[in-house]
Amino acid sequence: MSNDNPFNILNKDVSQTKEMSPDAVTGELTQRIEKIIKSDDLVLFMKGNSEMPQCGFSANTVAILKHMGKSFTTFDILQDMDIRQGLKEYSNWPTFPQLYFKGKLVGGNDIITEMFESGDLKEMLA
Repeated sequence: MSNDNPFNILNKDVSQTKEMSPDAVTGELTQRIEKIIKSDDLVLFMKGNSEMPQCGFSANTVAILKHMGKSFTTFDILQDMDIRQGLKEYSNWPTFPQLYFKGKLVGGNDIITEMFESGDLKEMLA
């Protein structure tokens, strides 16, 4: 049998495959998440981006931050399923968007909206 498969998938020698432990994957994912969170003072994990939100909750949070004149970084969770799932576990927050300020989770759209309406968000971000 000739090996016409350029990727050698079917004839792969699994004895030389090194498997990562679940802890190593979790540690690597945690490092990726923390790197994104620390990339800016305000980081919004959302569906889509600030120019094209892909859900109403994300659009609302973006509108609030833009209305306040705040500069922020977005991360589109629809483009990276590992981050999308891992962030839920990392933050212990099941929904998106998720807003981080100086590395700390502020909350989701409902919290951001409430804080905006009360003036607490302006005070926190001042």
